[in-house]
Amino acid sequence: MKSKKKVMITGAAGNMGIETLKLMKNDLDKCELLLLDLDTPGSRAKLNAYEQIEGIEVVYGDLLDRDLVNECVKKADIILHIAAFVSPAADEFPEIAMRVNYGSAFNIVEAIKESGRETHTRFVYIGTVAQTGDRMPPIHWGRVGDPLKPSVYDYYAVSKIAAERMVIESGLRYWVSLRQTGIMGPAMSKIEDPIMFHNCLENVLEYVSDRDSGRLMRNLCIFDIDESLDPGFWRHIYNVGGGESCRVSTLDMYRAMYGKLGISNLDHLIEPKWYATRNFHGQYYLDSDKLEHRLHFRSDSMDYFYRSYLDNLGALVPVAKVITKLPGGQKFMGKMIKRTIRKQAVKERGTIRFIEDKDEAKIEAYWGSKTNWETLPDRLSDMRKFEQWDTVIRLNHGYEESKPASGLNLEDIRGAAAFRGGTCLSTEMTTGDWSGKLDFECAFGHSFSASPTLMLEGGHFCPQCERESWNYRERAKREPFFAQVWNPLHAEGEGRVYKKVVSELDVETELLASRKISD
Repeated sequence: MKSKKKVMITGAAGNMGIETLKLMKNDLDKCELLLLDLDTPGSRAKLNAYEQIEGIEVVYGDLLDRDLVNECVKKADIILHIAAFVSPAADEFPEIAMRVNYGSAFNIVEAIKESGRETHTRFVYIGTVAQTGDRMPPIHWGRVGDPLKPSVYDYYAVSKIAAERMVIESGLRYWVSLRQTGIMGPAMSKIEDPIMFHNCLENVLEYVSDRDSGRLMRNLCIFDIDESLDPGFWRHIYNVGGGESCRVSTLDMYRAMYGKLGISNLDHLIEPKWYATRNFHGQYYLDSDKLEHRLHFRSDSMDYFYRSYLDNLGALVPVAKVITKLPGGQKFMGKMIKRTIRKQAVKERGTIRFIEDKDEAKIEAYWGSKTNWETLPDRLSDMRKFEQWDTVIRLNHGYEESKPASGLNLEDIRGAAAFRGGTCLSTEMTTGDWSGKLDFECAFGHSFSASPTLMLEGGHFCPQCERESWNYRERAKREPFFAQVWNPLHAEGEGRVYKKVVSELDVETELLASRKISD
C-alpha cells in the first residue's frame, strides 16, 4: 500500500486556505494535512475543530521562523503557500508586506533545498493579478507573459513579483505560480475600506469565488497524488480566473448589487469624482481556461457574490426593497448608502482625502492630474462609458510564439530582449531550454541573469528597475514591450518617478544574516 502524501497548507485559516481545508478534510484517505498559521485568536477559532481530526496536524507559528519552517517543510510532499500579507494593509505597511510575502517564500524554498528534496517536493506559489497592475480599457484583456506593472503604492504586488521571481529561478523541479485574481464571496461583500474607491468604475476583473479557489487547491493536490496531473503542469505560471461568468466591470457589478435592492438609478449614490480612473489592477483573461482544463475547479458565477452581498445585509434587504418601490424611495435609499460609503473615501488612503490634502503625487497616480479629476462629471449618467468590452488587443511578447516551445533559440531571446529595450549578452543557449539562465543588460544599463521562463512566460525582466522605483514614463520611452501597457492609458509626458521604500534585498539580507548567526 502506498504511503499517504503530506500536504502542507500555509495560511490555513485565511479566506482561500479555509475553503481548501473544508474540501481536503474529505480526502484523508489519500493524504495527511499539515496546517500552518499565525497563533492568533482568529486562527485558533477557525482551526480548533480540525485539531481533533486524525490525519490533520495544526501548527501555529510564523513563516519567518526558519526552524519552524524547516521542521514543517521536511515533512511535506506538497506545499500550498497561500499565506500572505495582503492589501489594503500591505499598502500601509510596505516593509511588513515585503518581509512576510518575500521572506516566507524564501524560507520555504531554502527549507526544501536544505531537506534535500528539491527534486521531489511540490511547491505551489500563489501570485496575484495585481502583478500586472492597471489594465484599463482598451487593453483590458491579458495573459501571462504580459508586462509586469504593479500599480504605484501597491507593495503587495511588488512583494509578490519579487517572490515569484525567486521561486521561478529557484531550481526546484516542481514549482508552479498561480496568479490569483480577486476572490469574491462573503469576505469581499463585507469590505469597508478606502480601497473600494481605488477600483475604477470602468476597471474589469475576472473574479473567482473563494469556494472555487479551494477546489482548485484541492484538485491540484489530489490529481497529483493520483498521478493524473500532467507532469507538464509544473514549472509554469497560470492566471486564476472564474471564466466568462465571473467577468465584470466595477460599474456593472454595482448595477447588479444595488439593483438587487431596487435601485436602478445609480446617480443617487455614485459620484464619478470619488473614484480613481487608473492605478488599480484587473483584467479579463485570454488564458485562464488553461488552468480550468487541467484542474476543473469552476462552479460559481458572480451570482454567488450577489447572494453573499444580500446575505451580509440581512434584514435590511426586504426593508430596502419596500422603500425603493415608493415614490422617491430610490433617491432616499441611494442617499443613505452614499453617506455610508463616503466615510471610506475621506479616510487615510481615501480618494477624496487625496484631493482635500492636495496630494499631488497621489492625484497624479490615480487620475493623471488635478485637471483630469476636475473634468470628471458630477453625475454618473453624464460619464462617457466604454462599450467595446469584447474587443481584444493582444499584446506582443517580442518573439515567435507560434513555434513549438522546444524550438526556442538564442535568436528568439535576442529579439525579445531588444523588444524590452535591452540586450542579450549570452552567446550560447541550448535550444528549447526554458530554465537555463542567460545574461542580459536592460535599457538602463543594469546587468542581470534570467531564464526564458521568467522573461517570456512571466513577463519579468530587469530586477533592479523593478525594485528601485515606479519609473514608468521613462521605461515606456525605452521599452516597446512595456510601452504597450503604458501609452494607451496615459497622455504624453504623464508620469513621475515614485521611489520604492523597500526591496526584497533588504529582507533577504536580514534572513541570511540571521541564518549565519543561528548556524
